[in-house]
Amino acid sequence: MKVIKTIQGLRRELQALWQKGERIGFVPTMGYFHQGHVSLMARSVRENDITVVSLFVNPVQFGPTEDLSRYPRDLRRDCAMAKAAGVAVIFIPSVKEMYPQELSTWVSVNALSEGLCGASRPGHFKGVATVVAKLLNIVQPDTMYLGAKDAQQAMVIKKMVCDLNFPARVVVCPTVRERDGLAMSSRNMYLKPDERIAAKALSGALFAAKKDILSGERNALKIISKIKKLILEETGASIEYVSCVSATDLKPVRRIKADVLIALAVRFPSARLIDNQLVILR
Repeated sequence: MKVIKTIQGLRRELQALWQKGERIGFVPTMGYFHQGHVSLMARSVRENDITVVSLFVNPVQFGPTEDLSRYPRDLRRDCAMAKAAGVAVIFIPSVKEMYPQELSTWVSVNALSEGLCGASRPGHFKGVATVVAKLLNIVQPDTMYLGAKDAQQAMVIKKMVCDLNFPARVVVCPTVRERDGLAMSSRNMYLKPDERIAAKALSGALFAAKKDILSGERNALKIISKIKKLILEETGASIEYVSCVSATDLKPVRRIKADVLIALAVRFPSARLIDNQLVILR
């Protein structure tokens, strides 16, 4: 596996592959890998001639009071995990390499970015869309792989790729969970032991809500109320939001008539966690 730290170096490495028409798979990450990341890499390796992984903690998607400085990092461990997964190239640029001067050009995806996490993290998705657009231009992959845990982020990126005519196909892969149901996340390492035990209630509440909807419940407010009750009873954490939104445009729904995404964000003293469940009605 090659470790490349410059845009010029990566383009030089990929030039021959582009010319040969080899299929390039791409997994954008912020590092501190877990099995969720590895599953994306493994799928890319299966489906492409070469897989490129980017590892970049993107400062422009963090708010002024968020965890940029303490975001977990372990480059040696990450490189070992990527190599074991069959990744051919890992791209680890510096902030100066990605942003050599102050940005005057940004990518904003309206509407999809405004609710859920976008409501409490202003500017977050503008930072995400901008860096992913840059990475797509640098790597020029055939297919990009994203995780379903970050459902809103995935929808924002898919819309950007469509609107701006990027040639890459976007594949959203299932959320990978711990044995007790907790969605894998780099931020889980922040949790104290008692918080980690309590955190399984998030997925438990979502699974119960999905079961209720599939059993016939159509009142979104009742679904949301039940989720909040279960989380508060079992965790004592602060609920940022619990929402039932359209699976196509992320607009809140009151009466469930079509496919919906149940999404939540919860703040423990040590970490902010998100999770979701997609409910497909047949």
